[in-house]
Amino acid sequence: MAISFDAALGVQPQALSLRSQRTEVLANNIANSDTPKFQARDIPFKAMLDDAMTLTQTDAAASAMAQTRTGHLEGKPSALEESLLYRVPLMPAIDGNTVDIHTEQAAFAENSFQFQAAMQFLNGRFKGLMTAIKGE
Repeated sequence: MAISFDAALGVQPQALSLRSQRTEVLANNIANSDTPKFQARDIPFKAMLDDAMTLTQTDAAASAMAQTRTGHLEGKPSALEESLLYRVPLMPAIDGNTVDIHTEQAAFAENSFQFQAAMQFLNGRFKGLMTAIKGE
């Protein structure tokens, strides 16, 4: 009997990938907290996870752009780039920067916690699969 990793692991691999991408976005916000006119951004995590779960490989291949000439750039903006939302600041800075360092740090910490939880869940799933494979 074949093991279906999609069924065994559920949504966790996609969640880990999105959490990793969100870490990059939040870290970029924090790194640019003093950059004039920088606009803080974030990922609509639930919407993107729902999309990742429903998108099939054939859908992804069908939506890719074809390169018609060697001088053209390949592809299109990633789903992440298209899905990033601007964060509405509680108190925008005079220089136009919308990063609230406390909000970003809290979001970063929460995202890190959620990433660790998903990793522990996956680790438990893999241990369970190993136990089943070994017949213990």
